Amino acid sequence: MFELPAIRWGEPYESLEVDEVKHFYTGEPVARVHTVGAGIVQRDAKKARHARRALQEMSPSELIGKCKKAGELFENGTLQVGNGEQSPEDFIEQQSATTGMPISMCRANVTKNAFVLKNIDQILDALTRGLDLNILARGYGEEGRGVTVSYQAQCDALGAVLPSNSPGVHTLWLPVIALQMGLVLKPGSSEPWTPYRVYSAMVEAGIPPETFCLYPGAGSEIGGAILASCRRSMIFGGPQTIEQYAGNPKVQVHGPGYAKVILGDDCVDDWEQYVDLMADSVYRNGGRSCINASSIYASRHTKEIAEAVAAKLGPIEVLPPEDPDSGLAAFTIEGAANSIWGAIENDVKDAGTTHMTEQYGERLVERPPVAYIRPVVLHCASPEAPAANKEYMFPCVSVVECPQAKMLESIGYTLVGTAITNDDSFRRDLITTTEIDRLNLGPIPTPQLDWLQPHEGNLIEFLYKNRALQLG
Repeated sequence: MFELPAIRWGEPYESLEVDEVKHFYTGEPVARVHTVGAGIVQRDAKKARHARRALQEMSPSELIGKCKKAGELFENGTLQVGNGEQSPEDFIEQQSATTGMPISMCRANVTKNAFVLKNIDQILDALTRGLDLNILARGYGEEGRGVTVSYQAQCDALGAVLPSNSPGVHTLWLPVIALQMGLVLKPGSSEPWTPYRVYSAMVEAGIPPETFCLYPGAGSEIGGAILASCRRSMIFGGPQTIEQYAGNPKVQVHGPGYAKVILGDDCVDDWEQYVDLMADSVYRNGGRSCINASSIYASRHTKEIAEAVAAKLGPIEVLPPEDPDSGLAAFTIEGAANSIWGAIENDVKDAGTTHMTEQYGERLVERPPVAYIRPVVLHCASPEAPAANKEYMFPCVSVVECPQAKMLESIGYTLVGTAITNDDSFRRDLITTTEIDRLNLGPIPTPQLDWLQPHEGNLIEFLYKNRALQLG
């Protein structure tokens, strides 16, 4: 069994308080993690400036080279993680064992996270809009148009309270080290594996260990202390988390994406061409990602669209996580699946809502101590239906009938919107609307990201303040 100490600016810390990370199904311990209290987090935060100074001893190009090497090690290396050696296959199996995610999904996330590290120079070029990274490192410089520009770092280390349900979100904080800022991480309670493996890979690649803090463990005390102590931090959570930190400039909140596929009036009659795209948008990543489609909007043919998507997704069965065809993750928190299914059953009572996957067998699959929900497709006769704009942590989509003229006022916040239309006027409206964050114009699945474009927020704008600086 792996022993994972807390990491306090690169120093392993073994505490008297130890949590066990258990196999999602058997309940057998897979790892022991050493936890710390809020007081330690707050005391450590006072030393964050040393992490930044250690990174400032290296140039941006040196850090980029080390991050690239770390990407290779993360993907392919056998690394010292805690008290044991961890191969790539060990990592994937451990992650699956404690999260309930299929092996294939865990393997795909390894590739995704490694890609970001191995292409960090291109990603930073996109995030900074081509800014010379030496300007960020120095604090000012000449951009090539005869004007001095200046960027003021807003923190010495970024704090992050990480989730357990989707290892792909780690791509959002991976570029921080190359920006000469430290990291203060609270790993997800059932997924400490990715932060610890990234830490090990980066240290092996030559990044100073004193630039990292890792505080594993369950409960909200550690996360709250990180958010209170770090001048910039990010957190992942549901609508309540978003509401709690709304308007707080120190905290970047990543929550439900409410991603959508929109069929314009000029293309909706050809809807059959896009069934595979719609099903893929819903099902990829096990439906667990903020970029999975949770709604499909069209002005007509919606019943037929819902039936066709249901025919693709409805028959999908729960399979063992080691099965290469397994695509559904377990709900490991007791009662979570039952609560979600109860909410869906309540929404289906609405006269304008129809359960389209009902004919493909029971949706709630209980396999104590865990449960699964098989894919659900609903048809909503209007955007006013209670299920029209909801999102769950499994493949669930509502096909919503709505006139094109009312779509943009009805969709609500949309992290990723795939709009299939060639109507220039509608395209202009889609580009103009503030409801859609990332816009795909054309038949692009919602989970298909271009990593050279940020899909949620911009790390540079969050971590650096653009200011005036004049040289006399």
